[in-house]
Amino acid sequence: MNLVIVESPAKAKTIEKYLGKDFKVLASYGHIRDLPKKELGVDVANNYQPTYEIPADSKKTITLLRKEWDKAKEIYLATDLDREGEAISWHLLEALKLDDKDPKVKRITFSEITGTALKHAVAHPRKIDMNLVDAQQARRVLDRLVGYKLSPLLWKKVKSGLSAGRVQSVAVRLVVEREREIKAFNPEEFWILAVILSQKNEELKFKAFLVEEDGKPIKKMDIKNEKDAKRLEKTLSGAKYKVLSLDKNDAARNPSAPFTTSTLQMESSRKLGISVKQTMML
Repeated sequence: MNLVIVESPAKAKTIEKYLGKDFKVLASYGHIRDLPKKELGVDVANNYQPTYEIPADSKKTITLLRKEWDKAKEIYLATDLDREGEAISWHLLEALKLDDKDPKVKRITFSEITGTALKHAVAHPRKIDMNLVDAQQARRVLDRLVGYKLSPLLWKKVKSGLSAGRVQSVAVRLVVEREREIKAFNPEEFWILAVILSQKNEELKFKAFLVEEDGKPIKKMDIKNEKDAKRLEKTLSGAKYKVLSLDKNDAARNPSAPFTTSTLQMESSRKLGISVKQTMML
């Protein structure tokens, strides 16, 4: 019997059907190791060395995998082909105290769940790509270094349960910088004058702004008080208006990009108030 380990139990059943009776497919249920929840878990003084632990809900999975691992002739780590998937395969080896150099341990990847793709993957195994593993670890450690102390601040100041990471922290910084700009801003009074013009039959109406007086351009901040504005308004009220030129331009309108999983979730939440879980179920 050959053992195949994937991330999702839903995938496991489908893949087992394609591979046949000589293969047993089990799921790791995502990550089986992570940084501890109640401490930083990163040794900053020792080259940012992470400390991983196995969560309580993953220990039963580890026990089952270890039991099946011992009985298997070949072991195929078939987690996703991205950084996270590569890291999960590496964590499986570490948690099960196994060696990547063991000839019966093989790493396979596929981008579609079909009989052809799965057979091709099994026929062309490889070793774990440590460059991808290191990339995932770097992202995870950076998330922890940024978020571990910033998240509690968000709970106090914004909302309980929020999580800060490398992406969110950039957004927080933008908000803070904008708030500082607002506080440092010195308001200055200025006025803008406009008239609403129309044809006699009023089929066409448009707004025209005052941009020049006696040949002298008027910029946005030039009309500084109500007195100047009233003077110009009085002049404009008795004026005769004429359209001297008309420019016509073509405008291009592009449709929105097709949904990705994340943009679908955001749009359904924004427009319909549907949670991420409900969106994915639908």
